[in-house]
Amino acid sequence: MTLPHTGRALADAAPVPYWLDRPDRPDPLPPLVGQQTADLLVIGGGYSGLWAALLAKQADPDRDVLLVDAGTCGWAASGRNGGFCAASLTHGLANGVDRFPGEVAELERLGRENLDAIAATVAHHDIDCDFERTGELAVAVEPYQLDGLAADAELARRYGHQVRLLDRDEVRAEVNSPTYLGGMFDPGRVVMVDPAKLAWGLRRACLDLGVRVHEHTRVTGLRADGAALHASTLGTDPADSTADPGRVRATPAGRPGSVRARRVVLATNAFPPLLRRLRAYLVPVYDHVLMTEPLTPAQRDAIGWRNRQGLADTGNQFHYYRITSDGRILFGGYDAVYHYGNRVAPELEQRPATFTALAEHFFTTFPQLAGVRFSHRWGGVIDTCTRFCPFFGTAYGGRLAYAAGYTGLGVGATRFGARVLLDLLAGADTPLTRLDLVRSKPLPFPPEPVRAIGINLTRWSLARADAREGRRDLWLRTLDRFGLGFDS
Repeated sequence: MTLPHTGRALADAAPVPYWLDRPDRPDPLPPLVGQQTADLLVIGGGYSGLWAALLAKQADPDRDVLLVDAGTCGWAASGRNGGFCAASLTHGLANGVDRFPGEVAELERLGRENLDAIAATVAHHDIDCDFERTGELAVAVEPYQLDGLAADAELARRYGHQVRLLDRDEVRAEVNSPTYLGGMFDPGRVVMVDPAKLAWGLRRACLDLGVRVHEHTRVTGLRADGAALHASTLGTDPADSTADPGRVRATPAGRPGSVRARRVVLATNAFPPLLRRLRAYLVPVYDHVLMTEPLTPAQRDAIGWRNRQGLADTGNQFHYYRITSDGRILFGGYDAVYHYGNRVAPELEQRPATFTALAEHFFTTFPQLAGVRFSHRWGGVIDTCTRFCPFFGTAYGGRLAYAAGYTGLGVGATRFGARVLLDLLAGADTPLTRLDLVRSKPLPFPPEPVRAIGINLTRWSLARADAREGRRDLWLRTLDRFGLGFDS
């Protein structure tokens, strides 16, 4: 039943991402025009592409690096997420242990180093992104979840995590919610950031180092340079005497011209892939988020939360939430919505039923905030794969490298992914390229309509498990058996 104040709380919420709705956002850069060449072309201006461009230019200042994005840098998932920057490279320790048992200790070490390197980059380039080492607090809101927290704590300690279990009174002393029955605090492996400011800061750092950036440049085609192609597609003669079979040619939509590059990083993640082989491995799912107006001092006193930890509950359909630098609460998650045929479209970012459910869950979590209103409501698309953490590969004889499948935990892991991509493009045998995480692929998703049926059956079963004290039905147990199971 809808809480009586939910409708009022949502009435004036702007249907745009809070992080991007700012007068101080950077002006867009001009689109690409004409025929261009580059040593390295980066397609996609989210975290994956920005990190790849930045690291490539840092490693070789003379390297000509060109980055293009269909919108503006950070406009998609990188500027819409909750701002949880985690050390995990495997979407959590448990998922890493299940899928990469022989190298999870190494992946944990690499994840810690990666988070420290992000902190160092933020400091070195003076990126104002509200970087806070707050840690993360996982909370149990049902009695059966307490055993899960205890098991998670035991596993975390086995791998050197300095976690602490909290009983009901201790967790409510940290954050005052009548729904909390216990918690687990991990102080060192999650950082809170302003996600859009991080993307904009990386963009500025790239520009400062000499990366060429063109926004509003949507690439629609890739092929080996010199391959036969109709002139109307390229805007040039297919028998162009400048063609170089050692390069890859990228063609943008809506204007004549192209980019011919010796190496290419493909960092489009959830959007329809330019490589046909990726279509079976990726599914775009929509996540939705609410942002409150700034809390008053009395409202802040009513909930505590003085240590500003990132928060998440431990159901299958889980919520994540945090406090912003100006005292708002971001509250998101729960639904993960798939649209038939891998559909991605702007109108799917708004889903009233999900926003209403999130508002109800927010006021159930914090009934003392009944008068709070939401200032923003938005959605965004996440790239997921069957192993719930990134996978990597190359194409065009090793001249193109890609990473995808971060499944919502890419704020930190994309920097690691960018390092892998640059190693792959160099053809280097490195500790990163030897990882099973890098060398292996997830199982593909089936074609439609089986894909949609399976995904929606999984969503239904996860919700049913939450309602049945975590008991997983036959469908979920079958997925677990084949290494396709998911829990938060």
